[in-house]
Amino acid sequence: MTTVDDPTPAATAQDGALADLFSYPLMSSLTERRTRRIPRGFSVDAGPLSHVSPNEPAPLSKLEEAILVTVIAGITGSTTHDGPLTKPDGTPELGTPFLNILARTASSADNAQATSFFMINDDGIFLIKTPTPQRALELAAELPPSWGDWTEADWLAAADEALVRVSDKRLDFPREWPYYLGWNAQASNAPGTTVFFPVVDCTWQYINALIILACEPEGKRPIFLDDWRPFKPKGVVEWLAKIGGELGLTEKIPYQPIGGLKWARSGFVSRENSAPLGFGGALRTDYEAFFYFQNLMLTGQAMGLGGWIHGSVFPPYIWQRDPSKGWHGLGFRMEEPKKHRSWPPVPASQPNPVGIDGILESLTPPYVGSMDEAVDRVVEMKYGKDGPGYGNEEIWARSYRNRSDAKAYTDEGTKFGPKQIQYVKEACNYIWDTYGRFPAHVDAFYSPGMFLQFAHLEIEYYDRFFDPKQYARQAAHDALWHP
Repeated sequence: MTTVDDPTPAATAQDGALADLFSYPLMSSLTERRTRRIPRGFSVDAGPLSHVSPNEPAPLSKLEEAILVTVIAGITGSTTHDGPLTKPDGTPELGTPFLNILARTASSADNAQATSFFMINDDGIFLIKTPTPQRALELAAELPPSWGDWTEADWLAAADEALVRVSDKRLDFPREWPYYLGWNAQASNAPGTTVFFPVVDCTWQYINALIILACEPEGKRPIFLDDWRPFKPKGVVEWLAKIGGELGLTEKIPYQPIGGLKWARSGFVSRENSAPLGFGGALRTDYEAFFYFQNLMLTGQAMGLGGWIHGSVFPPYIWQRDPSKGWHGLGFRMEEPKKHRSWPPVPASQPNPVGIDGILESLTPPYVGSMDEAVDRVVEMKYGKDGPGYGNEEIWARSYRNRSDAKAYTDEGTKFGPKQIQYVKEACNYIWDTYGRFPAHVDAFYSPGMFLQFAHLEIEYYDRFFDPKQYARQAAHDALWHP
């Protein structure tokens, strides 16, 4: 976002580093990527391979962090919505499964973009937020279209847009089990390092996925089951079905059909196809976090940084802050579940990390008034004219040659019908009423439980003990990035 009035010189000492970054081959990054754990200023007690560091910790520069932040938060254009609208049998295909149309660097289930990262460094803890659809369009107009043409000022400004401070001190826990595992207690989250930690908001995509399932055609549409609870009949018809199953006169119903048997008896859902919620877990929404990890590791290798993916401070501790216990975590609101005489499986029996008030909020009470409202907000997100989805013509049409083609697709593309919405609302209300939390079978914010730590390496340690080919890019880093 450099302008003619910007006091930053057009050419800086970092131009050579940026040019080198964009000329480094992808295949080299793939083949030379390694875990490299020891940050500058860190001493290693390893018997004959011990090393006492003569250095102070050397934090990443603002530019180095800005590049990594943008790899996570940067909008890279629009999705290519190249899918069919008709099934082979001639029935309509759901043509509008996505939650977002704008693209980021990592693949995402139904483009849910459910993963948020926290950046942790000596200056504190920061949430990395993606821009709103309108702001993303403004940034696209302000910045050069290719990252390779960005100046240092552009990178810094883009990262500044994304960073939201949530603490003025580094994440901190006792360096022992059950917070850290093994040698992570020594080198993880060390002074001078920058750590990235992902959290996955499962609520939006959970509802979206249920609606997608409910849009399967007649005869194939699955019945939602709570496989953590046995069938509890209501009314004469359901009691007869239960008794018949117990006596072997009819098929046994082992689990609770969500919404009861009326949906199956009406033919809206198939008795032959079931969708057990306990089996679904995070519904693959968490996979995108691992794609981001790989993107970051390859970028860090190209920059010549040390990178280390490893187990984080364990949930549920990392969500919380309690000075009396030495816990300085992310500061999430933890909502207590409904009490049960017989506890359901984890996580339904445990407090639910639902968000950070005013900063990062999931689609569950207390951030929505009801689960009906939560479902309505998913539908509005997908089809509202100011949202990030199909209803926002300015965003939706960007990947097409002709706007008329984009309009033709959405005109023909199947949208959610009222009966599908009703069924999903009943499912979401069942979960909330039964467990006192949403979701029940996975946390509102799910943690993959992994840190990715970047650092300037303790080169003297590597020079002493390791083959130079193992860290050649890292050994050349300072001359390029910190001349």
